Amino acid sequence: MAFTLGFHIILVPLGVSWAAMALIANYRAVKHDDRDALELAQRWSKYMAVTFAVGAVTGTVLSFEFGLLWPRFMGQWGEAFGVPFAFEGLFFFVEAIFVAIYIFGWKRLRPWPHFWTGVPVVLAGALGTISVVAANAWMNAPTGYTLDAQGDVVDVDPVRVIFNDSMPWQAAHMLVAAYLVGGFLVASVYAVAMLRGRRDRYHRLGFTIAFTVAAIAAPVQMGVGDGLARWVYDNQPVKFAAIELVPTTSSDVPETLLGHLDQDGQVQGGIAIPGLASWLSDPSTGRSTVVQGLDSVPPDERPSIRETNIVHLAWDVMVGIGTLLLLLAVWYGVHWLVRRRAPTGRLFLGVAACSGVLAILAMEAGWIVTEVGRQPWIVYEVMRVEDAATGNEGVWVTFLAVAGLYLALGVTTVLVLRAMSRRFRRTAGFVDDDTPYGPTSDAVRRTTPAEDERPGDERHADKEPVP
Repeated sequence: MAFTLGFHIILVPLGVSWAAMALIANYRAVKHDDRDALELAQRWSKYMAVTFAVGAVTGTVLSFEFGLLWPRFMGQWGEAFGVPFAFEGLFFFVEAIFVAIYIFGWKRLRPWPHFWTGVPVVLAGALGTISVVAANAWMNAPTGYTLDAQGDVVDVDPVRVIFNDSMPWQAAHMLVAAYLVGGFLVASVYAVAMLRGRRDRYHRLGFTIAFTVAAIAAPVQMGVGDGLARWVYDNQPVKFAAIELVPTTSSDVPETLLGHLDQDGQVQGGIAIPGLASWLSDPSTGRSTVVQGLDSVPPDERPSIRETNIVHLAWDVMVGIGTLLLLLAVWYGVHWLVRRRAPTGRLFLGVAACSGVLAILAMEAGWIVTEVGRQPWIVYEVMRVEDAATGNEGVWVTFLAVAGLYLALGVTTVLVLRAMSRRFRRTAGFVDDDTPYGPTSDAVRRTTPAEDERPGDERHADKEPVP
């Protein structure tokens, strides 16, 4: 299931952020009669439809896996765990309905009514993501239920299940991550195109919209991530000890970059920054803050040494990449403030071209921290993983079949998106703006690709896109 979740989670940021970015371009197109923005919105909406369809398939597989791979977990906790997923299903159908209306409404609706059909897509995507994360947050902070004498769940309180203690931080962290990852991923595609010489206004506008979304999300994510880490310190101290590589309870705990635990449970290697882990845990008490170590609980109630090393490495990867992306966002912001335009130097674009892949790696690493750090519990301090998983020995056969299916699905998705991109380049400049939709100004209306200045025409070279 880790494999299928890791695959599906890549599609979530695109489903959430691409709709928002398409709507931003759509707004600019209608508000300012911007033909380049209209072309971006139309193309992005079609890409969005593809990733939405693939995400629907991979998400459906996940829903079956809960019952097939975790029958004892779902049998005991399904009444509580299923509550957030019920709302996610509702938001999914709302999103599906309005995605269809938005895409097929380009030539059937007037500009502003059509624009507003995209708003439910953005809201439903965000609320659906929050609902799913609420289910995971409940696994970290189970509440809102009562157990009877036989250990069965009774008296489920849906409000408390959804709005559990971990939900606000986790939901905010994932939602901001969706905009950050999606923004950097889309911007990286346009950065590659610009490095290859396609620097017309269309590509610059596409890069600017996507990168601006990511650049705004980056510092917000750092703040939210810090808040979530302190929640973990207060409520899941053993997970925090694995994150910070703290074998024994003490104060003045160093922040260890890289490094690992050996078989004796001692920290080896890495770079230790004295007292920083204690200070970050609670700045009010600084280096005197006591950090609970792995030895504070029995060995069977904490991550193994191997799992601890995985958690710590994943944390370093997430924070390291996040810091790099924040610096890239600062570079972009300072350049914009000073020169009133996005940086287009080869060095900046080269780093930006890598930002999408790096952002995905950081997100995957973050989920590894969340899930592996909770071991050995599937429901924190209530149910162990070994008590929840299926005992079916044929699981590996199913895994190989699903892995093959997902591999084929991933390759097909990439090929389809690339084919769409090539077709769009061949028809560059052609906007599907027949009546009743599209900017009505004669200054921006075109009817054939040959009349467009792209590629090669720098007609708008002196105009910088507004984010």
